[in-house]
Amino acid sequence: MTETAKQEKVNQESKQEQRYYYTVMEEQEGMRLDQFLAAELKEHSRSYIQKLIKEGQVQVGEKKQKPGYRLRVDDAVVICVPPLKELEVLPEQMDLDILYEDEDVILINKQKDVVVHPCPGRYKGTLVNGLLYHCKDNLSGINGVLRPGIVHRIDKDTTGVLVVCKNDMAHKSLAEQLKEHSITRKYEAIVYNNFTQEEGTVDAPIGRSPVDRKKMAVEPKNGKRAVTHYKVLSHLNHQVNHIECQLETGRTHQIRVHMASIRHPLLGDTIYGPKNDMGLTGQCLHARVLGFVHPRTGEYVEFEAPLPEYFQKLLEKYS
Repeated sequence: MTETAKQEKVNQESKQEQRYYYTVMEEQEGMRLDQFLAAELKEHSRSYIQKLIKEGQVQVGEKKQKPGYRLRVDDAVVICVPPLKELEVLPEQMDLDILYEDEDVILINKQKDVVVHPCPGRYKGTLVNGLLYHCKDNLSGINGVLRPGIVHRIDKDTTGVLVVCKNDMAHKSLAEQLKEHSITRKYEAIVYNNFTQEEGTVDAPIGRSPVDRKKMAVEPKNGKRAVTHYKVLSHLNHQVNHIECQLETGRTHQIRVHMASIRHPLLGDTIYGPKNDMGLTGQCLHARVLGFVHPRTGEYVEFEAPLPEYFQKLLEKYS
Protein backbone atom coordinates (compact mmCIF):
# COMPACT_ATOMS: atom_id res chain seq x y z
CA MET A 1 0.00 0.00 0.00
CA THR A 2 1.43 3.35 -1.05
CA GLU A 3 1.24 5.94 1.66
CA THR A 4 2.82 9.37 1.89
CA ALA A 5 3.51 11.19 5.09
CA LYS A 6 0.55 12.78 6.77
CA GLN A 7 1.78 15.88 8.53
CA GLU A 8 0.11 17.06 11.70
CA LYS A 9 0.90 20.69 12.48
CA VAL A 10 -0.38 23.06 15.06
CA ASN A 11 0.15 25.71 12.38
CA GLN A 12 2.34 26.27 9.35
CA GLU A 13 5.17 27.96 11.20
CA SER A 14 8.47 26.17 11.83
CA LYS A 15 8.29 27.36 15.42
CA GLN A 16 5.70 24.65 16.09
CA GLU A 17 6.31 20.96 16.64
CA GLN A 18 5.75 18.81 13.55
CA ARG A 19 4.83 15.12 13.42
CA TYR A 20 5.23 12.90 10.38
CA TYR A 21 3.62 9.47 9.94
CA TYR A 22 4.89 6.76 7.59
CA THR A 23 4.04 3.17 6.71
CA VAL A 24 6.94 1.08 5.40
CA MET A 25 6.31 -0.35 1.95
CA GLU A 26 7.61 -3.63 0.55
CA GLU A 27 10.43 -2.04 -1.45
CA GLN A 28 11.63 -0.21 1.70
CA GLU A 29 11.96 -3.34 3.83
CA GLY A 30 15.46 -3.79 5.24
CA MET A 31 16.36 -0.09 5.11
CA ARG A 32 17.98 1.48 8.14
CA LEU A 33 15.61 3.68 10.11
CA ASP A 34 17.83 6.77 9.77
CA GLN A 35 18.33 6.15 6.04
CA PHE A 36 14.59 5.78 5.49
CA LEU A 37 13.73 9.01 7.31
CA ALA A 38 16.55 10.96 5.63
CA ALA A 39 15.11 9.94 2.24
CA GLU A 40 11.61 11.01 3.26
CA LEU A 41 12.51 14.22 5.10
CA LYS A 42 14.92 15.74 2.61
CA GLU A 43 14.83 19.12 4.33
CA HIS A 44 16.77 17.63 7.27
CA SER A 45 20.25 16.11 7.31
CA ARG A 46 20.78 12.47 8.18
CA SER A 47 22.92 13.47 11.18
CA TYR A 48 20.06 15.61 12.53
CA ILE A 49 17.62 12.72 12.07
CA GLN A 50 20.02 10.38 13.88
CA LYS A 51 20.09 12.90 16.73
CA LEU A 52 16.27 12.90 16.90
CA ILE A 53 16.19 9.09 16.94
CA LYS A 54 18.72 8.96 19.80
CA GLU A 55 16.70 11.55 21.71
CA GLY A 56 13.60 9.34 21.48
CA GLN A 57 11.72 11.54 19.01
CA VAL A 58 11.10 8.58 16.66
CA GLN A 59 8.93 5.54 17.28
CA VAL A 60 8.43 2.38 15.25
CA GLY A 61 5.24 0.60 16.24
CA GLU A 62 5.12 2.69 19.45
CA LYS A 63 8.65 1.61 20.40
CA LYS A 64 11.86 3.59 20.34
CA GLN A 65 14.52 2.13 18.06
CA LYS A 66 18.16 2.81 17.21
CA PRO A 67 19.22 4.59 13.99
CA GLY A 68 20.42 1.27 12.53
CA TYR A 69 17.12 -0.55 13.09
CA ARG A 70 16.14 -2.50 9.95
CA LEU A 71 12.60 -1.74 8.88
CA ARG A 72 9.91 -4.33 8.12
CA VAL A 73 6.92 -4.14 5.81
CA ASP A 74 3.97 -2.28 7.37
CA ASP A 75 6.09 -0.84 10.21
CA ALA A 76 4.42 2.35 11.43
CA VAL A 77 7.02 5.10 11.85
CA VAL A 78 6.34 8.37 13.64
CA ILE A 79 8.88 11.17 13.90
CA CYS A 80 8.45 14.30 15.96
CA VAL A 81 10.49 17.30 14.79
CA PRO A 82 10.80 19.83 17.63
CA PRO A 83 10.17 23.51 16.98
CA LEU A 84 13.20 25.51 15.87
CA LYS A 85 14.88 27.38 18.69
CA GLU A 86 15.22 31.10 18.53
CA LEU A 87 18.72 32.05 17.47
CA GLU A 88 20.70 33.07 20.55
CA VAL A 89 23.86 34.01 18.64
CA LEU A 90 24.07 37.69 17.77
CA PRO A 91 25.49 39.17 14.54
CA GLU A 92 28.81 41.00 14.92
CA GLN A 93 30.54 43.25 12.44
CA MET A 94 33.78 41.51 11.54
CA ASP A 95 36.54 41.91 8.99
CA LEU A 96 35.97 38.76 6.92
CA ASP A 97 38.52 37.76 4.27
CA ILE A 98 36.06 36.66 1.57
CA LEU A 99 37.58 34.61 -1.25
CA TYR A 100 34.30 34.11 -3.17
CA GLU A 101 30.58 34.61 -2.67
CA ASP A 102 27.38 33.88 -4.59
CA GLU A 103 23.74 33.11 -3.76
CA ASP A 104 24.56 29.62 -2.46
CA VAL A 105 28.00 29.62 -0.85
CA ILE A 106 30.58 31.92 0.67
CA LEU A 107 34.28 31.01 0.90
CA ILE A 108 36.22 32.52 3.79
CA ASN A 109 39.96 32.64 4.44
CA LYS A 110 39.84 32.03 8.20
CA GLN A 111 42.49 33.68 10.34
CA LYS A 112 44.33 32.29 13.36
CA ASP A 113 42.71 32.37 16.80
CA VAL A 114 39.20 32.47 15.30
CA VAL A 115 36.67 29.87 16.45
CA VAL A 116 34.35 28.76 13.64
CA HIS A 117 31.07 28.47 15.55
CA PRO A 118 29.76 29.27 19.04
CA CYS A 119 29.82 26.69 21.79
CA PRO A 120 28.60 26.72 25.39
CA GLY A 121 30.33 29.58 27.14
CA ARG A 122 31.52 31.22 23.93
CA TYR A 123 28.82 33.00 21.94
CA LYS A 124 30.78 36.01 20.72
CA GLY A 125 33.69 36.64 18.40
CA THR A 126 33.23 33.49 16.31
CA LEU A 127 33.16 33.25 12.53
CA VAL A 128 29.42 32.53 12.70
CA ASN A 129 28.84 35.86 14.49
CA GLY A 130 30.56 37.64 11.61
CA LEU A 131 28.69 35.63 8.99
CA LEU A 132 25.34 36.44 10.60
CA TYR A 133 26.16 40.13 10.25
CA HIS A 134 27.40 39.81 6.67
CA CYS A 135 24.80 37.35 5.31
CA LYS A 136 21.81 38.48 7.39
CA ASP A 137 19.23 35.65 7.19
CA ASN A 138 20.91 33.96 4.23
CA LEU A 139 22.52 30.98 5.98
CA SER A 140 21.33 27.38 5.92
CA GLY A 141 19.57 26.21 9.07
CA ILE A 142 20.36 22.51 8.84
CA ASN A 143 22.96 22.47 11.61
CA GLY A 144 20.86 24.38 14.10
CA VAL A 145 21.13 27.65 15.95
CA LEU A 146 24.82 27.52 16.85
CA ARG A 147 26.18 26.44 13.46
CA PRO A 148 24.06 28.06 10.73
CA GLY A 149 25.65 27.47 7.33
CA ILE A 150 28.55 25.46 8.74
CA VAL A 151 29.06 22.23 6.81
CA HIS A 152 32.64 21.61 7.97
CA ARG A 153 35.06 23.39 10.26
CA ILE A 154 38.74 23.90 10.94
CA ASP A 155 40.42 24.32 14.31
CA LYS A 156 40.73 27.68 16.05
CA ASP A 157 44.43 28.06 15.24
CA THR A 158 44.29 26.52 11.77
CA THR A 159 44.10 29.11 8.99
CA GLY A 160 42.71 28.85 5.49
CA VAL A 161 39.76 28.30 3.23
CA LEU A 162 36.35 27.33 4.61
CA VAL A 163 33.05 27.01 2.72
CA VAL A 164 29.80 28.17 4.32
CA CYS A 165 26.35 27.43 2.86
CA LYS A 166 23.67 30.07 2.42
CA ASN A 167 20.73 27.72 1.93
CA ASP A 168 19.71 24.14 2.70
CA MET A 169 20.04 23.02 -0.92
CA ALA A 170 23.72 23.96 -0.96
CA HIS A 171 24.26 22.53 2.51
CA LYS A 172 22.84 19.13 1.61
CA SER A 173 24.91 19.01 -1.58
CA LEU A 174 28.17 19.84 0.20
CA ALA A 175 27.38 17.48 3.09
CA GLU A 176 26.83 14.63 0.63
CA GLN A 177 30.12 15.40 -1.13
CA LEU A 178 31.91 15.35 2.22
CA LYS A 179 30.32 12.03 3.02
CA GLU A 180 31.45 10.59 -0.32
CA HIS A 181 34.99 11.99 0.19
CA SER A 182 34.79 13.79 -3.17
CA ILE A 183 35.76 17.25 -1.89
CA THR A 184 39.37 18.29 -2.50
CA ARG A 185 41.02 19.46 0.72
CA LYS A 186 44.73 20.23 0.65
CA TYR A 187 46.58 21.57 3.66
CA GLU A 188 50.14 22.75 4.19
CA ALA A 189 52.03 22.25 7.44
CA ILE A 190 55.49 22.52 8.93
CA VAL A 191 56.37 19.44 10.94
CA TYR A 192 59.23 18.13 13.03
CA ASN A 193 61.81 15.55 11.91
CA ASN A 194 63.09 14.56 8.51
CA PHE A 195 61.26 12.15 6.20
CA THR A 196 62.86 9.05 4.74
CA GLN A 197 60.29 8.97 1.93
CA GLU A 198 58.93 11.87 -0.08
CA GLU A 199 55.27 10.89 0.16
CA GLY A 200 53.00 8.43 1.86
CA THR A 201 49.58 7.68 3.34
CA VAL A 202 48.45 7.36 6.94
CA ASP A 203 45.41 5.07 7.13
CA ALA A 204 44.63 4.84 10.84
CA PRO A 205 41.28 5.13 12.67
CA ILE A 206 40.79 8.14 14.93
CA GLY A 207 38.65 8.35 18.05
CA ARG A 208 38.58 9.88 21.51
CA SER A 209 41.68 9.17 23.55
CA PRO A 210 40.86 6.73 26.37
CA VAL A 211 43.47 8.50 28.50
CA ASP A 212 42.43 12.12 27.88
CA ARG A 213 38.88 12.65 26.61
CA LYS A 214 39.77 16.17 25.44
CA LYS A 215 42.19 14.71 22.90
CA MET A 216 41.83 12.53 19.82
CA ALA A 217 44.09 9.54 19.17
CA VAL A 218 44.70 6.67 16.77
CA GLU A 219 42.20 4.16 18.11
CA PRO A 220 42.12 0.80 16.25
CA LYS A 221 39.17 -0.54 18.29
CA ASN A 222 36.79 2.39 18.70
CA GLY A 223 37.98 4.92 16.12
CA LYS A 224 36.50 5.79 12.73
CA ARG A 225 38.51 5.26 9.55
CA ALA A 226 40.75 8.21 8.75
CA VAL A 227 43.03 8.60 5.73
CA THR A 228 45.62 11.33 5.15
CA HIS A 229 47.89 11.49 2.10
CA TYR A 230 51.07 13.53 2.51
CA LYS A 231 54.07 14.61 0.47
CA VAL A 232 57.19 16.60 1.29
CA LEU A 233 57.31 20.02 -0.37
CA SER A 234 60.67 21.00 1.14
CA HIS A 235 63.03 19.44 3.67
CA LEU A 236 63.96 22.95 4.87
CA ASN A 237 66.76 22.39 7.41
CA HIS A 238 65.89 18.66 7.69
CA GLN A 239 64.96 19.14 11.34
CA VAL A 240 61.65 20.60 10.22
CA ASN A 241 59.90 19.89 6.92
CA HIS A 242 57.28 21.66 4.82
CA ILE A 243 54.60 19.21 3.72
CA GLU A 244 51.25 19.04 1.93
CA CYS A 245 48.46 16.88 3.32
CA GLN A 246 45.37 15.87 1.37
CA LEU A 247 42.41 14.63 3.35
CA GLU A 248 40.41 11.65 2.18
CA THR A 249 38.30 11.73 5.35
CA GLY A 250 37.66 14.54 7.81
CA ARG A 251 38.00 13.47 11.42
CA THR A 252 38.57 15.88 14.29
CA HIS A 253 42.27 16.90 14.49
CA GLN A 254 42.99 14.36 11.73
CA ILE A 255 46.22 15.83 10.31
CA ARG A 256 47.56 16.70 13.76
CA VAL A 257 46.90 13.21 15.13
CA HIS A 258 48.10 11.35 12.03
CA MET A 259 51.35 13.26 11.66
CA ALA A 260 52.11 12.92 15.37
CA SER A 261 51.45 9.18 15.11
CA ILE A 262 54.28 8.80 12.56
CA ARG A 263 56.64 11.03 14.60
CA HIS A 264 56.12 14.22 12.62
CA PRO A 265 54.05 16.45 14.94
CA LEU A 266 53.23 19.95 13.75
CA LEU A 267 55.25 22.94 14.93
CA GLY A 268 53.37 24.82 17.62
CA ASP A 269 51.06 21.90 18.42
CA THR A 270 51.57 21.50 22.15
CA ILE A 271 48.65 19.04 22.43
CA TYR A 272 50.02 16.37 20.10
CA GLY A 273 53.64 17.46 19.89
CA PRO A 274 56.44 18.89 22.06
CA LYS A 275 55.40 21.26 24.85
CA ASN A 276 57.74 23.88 23.37
CA ASP A 277 55.45 25.99 21.16
CA MET A 278 58.34 27.49 19.13
CA GLY A 279 56.88 30.92 19.82
CA LEU A 280 53.75 30.07 17.83
CA THR A 281 50.09 30.46 18.71
CA GLY A 282 48.82 26.98 17.99
CA GLN A 283 49.74 24.49 15.28
CA CYS A 284 51.39 25.49 12.00
CA LEU A 285 48.61 24.30 9.69
CA HIS A 286 46.93 26.04 6.75
CA ALA A 287 43.94 24.88 4.67
CA ARG A 288 45.24 26.04 1.29
CA VAL A 289 42.91 24.43 -1.29
CA LEU A 290 39.22 23.53 -1.23
CA GLY A 291 37.47 22.13 -4.31
CA PHE A 292 33.93 20.81 -4.81
CA VAL A 293 31.10 20.48 -7.31
CA HIS A 294 29.05 23.66 -7.12
CA PRO A 295 25.57 22.77 -5.81
CA ARG A 296 23.73 24.90 -8.39
CA THR A 297 25.86 24.78 -11.56
CA GLY A 298 27.17 21.21 -11.21
CA GLU A 299 30.64 22.43 -12.20
CA TYR A 300 33.79 21.64 -10.24
CA VAL A 301 35.22 24.76 -8.60
CA GLU A 302 38.40 25.18 -6.60
CA PHE A 303 39.51 27.93 -4.23
CA GLU A 304 42.88 28.71 -2.72
CA ALA A 305 43.89 30.73 0.34
CA PRO A 306 47.43 32.16 0.28
CA LEU A 307 49.85 31.17 3.02
CA PRO A 308 49.57 33.52 6.00
CA GLU A 309 52.46 35.81 6.86
CA TYR A 310 53.57 33.83 9.93
CA PHE A 311 53.82 30.66 7.81
CA GLN A 312 55.90 32.38 5.13
CA LYS A 313 58.27 33.77 7.76
CA LEU A 314 58.82 30.29 9.18
CA LEU A 315 59.65 28.95 5.71
CA GLU A 316 62.24 31.70 5.33
CA LYS A 317 63.62 31.11 8.82
CA TYR A 318 64.21 27.38 8.33
CA SER A 319 65.29 27.42 4.66
